[in-house]
Amino acid sequence: MIGMNNSQESRVSNKLHTKDYAYIGQCAALIAICSWITIPSMVPFTMQTFAVFLTLGLLGGKRGTMSVIVYLLLGAIGLPVFSGFAGGIGHMMGPTGGYIIGFIGTALVMWFFERKFGNGQKSLIASMIIGLLVCYAFGTAWFMAVYTKNTGAIGLGTALSMCVVPYLIPDALKIILASLLCNRLRKHVN
Repeated sequence: MIGMNNSQESRVSNKLHTKDYAYIGQCAALIAICSWITIPSMVPFTMQTFAVFLTLGLLGGKRGTMSVIVYLLLGAIGLPVFSGFAGGIGHMMGPTGGYIIGFIGTALVMWFFERKFGNGQKSLIASMIIGLLVCYAFGTAWFMAVYTKNTGAIGLGTALSMCVVPYLIPDALKIILASLLCNRLRKHVN
């Protein structure tokens, strides 16, 4: 920008504009809609994680993270944005709530990768994989704590076999699909 020094240009470029807020809101809605889509299989799963990956891949770290936070806040105040049309802070504090809250960890990992390594296809896929692992770790620790408090002690292997292992293949497919769509749609999102 003419007549501005580098720090002034940086402040201007960091501001969010109306279209940014529109993208953030649309992607928060996309995550909610995808959380309602259940794919029947031996262990039914939703498309929620796919939408988180797609949102972060398309909007980038800052706007994508804001979109995930908006989604979580909508659910926390009771709107039925979680799987099974559930909502409320009670749902988030339940045994599987850590996986929902873990989306913030996924977002932060993907934001870090974007800033450190750029937004190329390899970096995007790596950030999705590591972001998912962070979400799994946080969610499993949360599950074990809540389960132990409410039911009794549970081992890590049992918790992983209940909460992670059945979702490895579906989540890998979601990463592939999200990265392919990001590659094609990114040029349409400013």
